[in-house]
Amino acid sequence: MTNLLRIAFPSLLAGLALLLVACGGEPELEQPVPLYGEDPIEYPLELWDEGVEGNLVLRLLVNETGAVDSVEVAQASGHQGLDEAAIEGARILRFEPGRKDGERTPMWATLPVEFSTRPTGNPD
Repeated sequence: MTNLLRIAFPSLLAGLALLLVACGGEPELEQPVPLYGEDPIEYPLELWDEGVEGNLVLRLLVNETGAVDSVEVAQASGHQGLDEAAIEGARILRFEPGRKDGERTPMWATLPVEFSTRPTGNPD
């Protein structure tokens, strides 16, 4: 059933939208890059059965080792169960850490998440 959960990983991989805090000057910043693997965000079965859908945006603090240290809801889905499932799954995502002037550094990133009961891909 998780293959029907559409998470905006293509846009995440193509250009992870970051919220970066920089003080003074223009340091060279490299965005954290998500590592490939299984999608850890699971659609809650009871909400799937009820047909509950929603979109949300998470803010993730990716540390210097590529782990997610903090997760915040930047834009809620309107359903607490979807938000909680996204937060729980996002906590175990892994990244190639961001860099500032070549040094690994913690950075905030945004992650759009879509919970949908509709099949993904093009019907053929």
